[in-house]
Amino acid sequence: MDNITYRSATLEDLPTLLEFEQGIVLAERPFDVTLKPDPISYYDLKELILSKTVEVHVAAHNNVVIGSGYAKIMDSKPYHTHEQHVYLGFMYVHPNYRGQGVIQTITEALKTWAKTNGVYEARLDVYHDNAPAIRAYEKSGFIKNMVEMRMSLK
Repeated sequence: MDNITYRSATLEDLPTLLEFEQGIVLAERPFDVTLKPDPISYYDLKELILSKTVEVHVAAHNNVVIGSGYAKIMDSKPYHTHEQHVYLGFMYVHPNYRGQGVIQTITEALKTWAKTNGVYEARLDVYHDNAPAIRAYEKSGFIKNMVEMRMSLK
């Protein structure tokens, strides 16, 4: 789509990003019965925007933010061959812009940022039943790796 630009997020984007966060919570609620009732928050978005070890990236159409994602440099497990990886999260696209490659472009920008910082592996989490998100991540080159399992002990 014409007029979509991509850039690092700023504190001025915070009100829109907070709305995106609630959109993510709403979308994920059907996949996770253990989420607390609203209001909940997954992220400290201000801290992420200001961090030197995180890149929060946004897509904007005609200067209105329509999508987001972040890459956070994290230490890998001591038994992995790489010392660090980036964890990708906060992936959201406004419903009017879904299916247009926005997440793929944000993911590419985050991968470039990671490599610029000497990090060469990316990881993310996605709910097993979230087929649209899984398809989007696979289009970006991700492959399924592990399945987290859980059970209630009540």
